[in-house]
Amino acid sequence: MTIIVTGGAGFIGGNYIYYHLKAHPEDRVICLDKLTYAGNLSTLSAVMNYPNFRFVKLDICDREGVYRLFEEEKPDVVINFAAESHVDRSIENPSVFLQTNIIGTSVLMDACRKYGIQRFHQVGTDEVYGDLPLDRPDLFFTEETPIHTSSPYSSSKASADLLVMAYHRTYGLPVTISRCSNNYGPYQFPEKLIPLMIINALHDKPLPVYGEGLNVRDWLYVEDHCKAIDLIVRNGKVGEVYNVGGHNEMRNIDIVKLIVYALDKSEDLISFVTDRKGHDLRYAIDPTKIHNALGWLPETKFEDGIKKTIAWYLENQSWWKEIISGEYQKYYQRMYANR
Repeated sequence: MTIIVTGGAGFIGGNYIYYHLKAHPEDRVICLDKLTYAGNLSTLSAVMNYPNFRFVKLDICDREGVYRLFEEEKPDVVINFAAESHVDRSIENPSVFLQTNIIGTSVLMDACRKYGIQRFHQVGTDEVYGDLPLDRPDLFFTEETPIHTSSPYSSSKASADLLVMAYHRTYGLPVTISRCSNNYGPYQFPEKLIPLMIINALHDKPLPVYGEGLNVRDWLYVEDHCKAIDLIVRNGKVGEVYNVGGHNEMRNIDIVKLIVYALDKSEDLISFVTDRKGHDLRYAIDPTKIHNALGWLPETKFEDGIKKTIAWYLENQSWWKEIISGEYQKYYQRMYANR
């Protein structure tokens, strides 16, 4: 198969490309990425010279460019990871999120309609469901949970999901959607909670925690997520939504303390800051549907995954130091200056 992976220079998309090329070496993978602040081409350095891999710098909102790429590559499958995804940034500048997450998704699906594909898969988020109360641990998000968004980011992702289902109903586009819980693992951009705490702790800098740090998230190791997406694309039922969760619920403050202890640092580094506007209290996914339909279950326990993640950031300091310094943004020019 020929597969286009959008947003493949980002955290989850990059991990997916590594997983796919290893699991299905017979496939051709094309990575389409705009290389915004969170897109880091050095993440893909190990596969850049693979004969069955191609990188294309392109904005998914660029209709002419997207159509040209589809005409060249004639993809069988499109997996859309491309998204603006940071809640705080969406509060500061909502319009960018609406443009990429909604309009960009529509451009991709129009290309799929025009050139024909076997599957369009939309990578979504559990944040479209809103949040759950902290005092009801028996409640979980299912695929039937009503959409109830809290931020411009989650609203833009919910809008994209609705548009995907509308294209399926109206045009017969073969689509699937996955909605995942919080991912963690290698190559995650340093502004996110876990890498931010690891890097700040290594430098003995304050560890900023919103409110009292009591917000609960369901943490999913990124490789487990990649396996789930691959299963959905290959075996999932067209027109269906699948929730992908880790069954690893943790309070933010407990994650921060775990990182502090793992790096032999002091809790005095923890700094409680003013809470985020509209901060969701708890996310928790029930993955029963994907387990029953496709046999998927998360394989990585949080205590194991966080150890692997901390070790990765310790062993790959050049990767995140380039990001912190801004040098990573020059990688594209270095890679392509003479091509």
